[in-house]
Amino acid sequence: MARLVLWDIDHTLIDTRGVGRELSAAAFARTTGQPMREQAKIDGITEQVIFRETARLHGLTTSRPDFERFAHALTEEHLNHINDLRERGHALPGAAAALDALDADGVQQTVVTGNVRAVAEIKLQVFGLDSRILWDLGAYGEDNDARAELVRLSLQHAHVSAETAVLIGDTPADVEGAHANGVRVIAVASGRSDETTLRDAGAETVLSDLRDTELLVKLVRNDA
Repeated sequence: MARLVLWDIDHTLIDTRGVGRELSAAAFARTTGQPMREQAKIDGITEQVIFRETARLHGLTTSRPDFERFAHALTEEHLNHINDLRERGHALPGAAAALDALDADGVQQTVVTGNVRAVAEIKLQVFGLDSRILWDLGAYGEDNDARAELVRLSLQHAHVSAETAVLIGDTPADVEGAHANGVRVIAVASGRSDETTLRDAGAETVLSDLRDTELLVKLVRNDA
């Protein structure tokens, strides 16, 4: 039975319905002095890489201090627009029930996300999904560029082996990052990647969404 679930956030537990991109654009402009005309690919990518590659699209070369300024600005933008997040975004169907059921089953839960930690906390708090998350066991967009390294860090923080962890996410990058560490994956086709794409990426199990709480708990237990 799994002892730890590593959740992705965006398009797995929540959907900001475009608010996230708007806040990222505002933070980018504050940090670089340029409007964000386009954004680098974001699915499954860490915030550090998104900022660096987006800056490159605008002819800019950035440093770690630049990213730290961006992360601070991005956190402020989320704090200042909590009402927009709440009104326009939403928790995905079944997310709250899944978190509660896994907690009741004795499974520890954290997040492995490309978001910086402060933004991850705001996003889940806004939609009432934060209370079951053990934040110090997670890994975040400021911790490393590579998702596989984030998974490794989270396992290290939790002091668990890969065999006792399960990652739940919605992108091929989630699948690849988990498998690079020997972690089993439950993929959810609630984002931009469909079920075929996630199976082709190697996910052991693919769900259309999180609505079937009983099934999800069984899959985490690995007795479905």
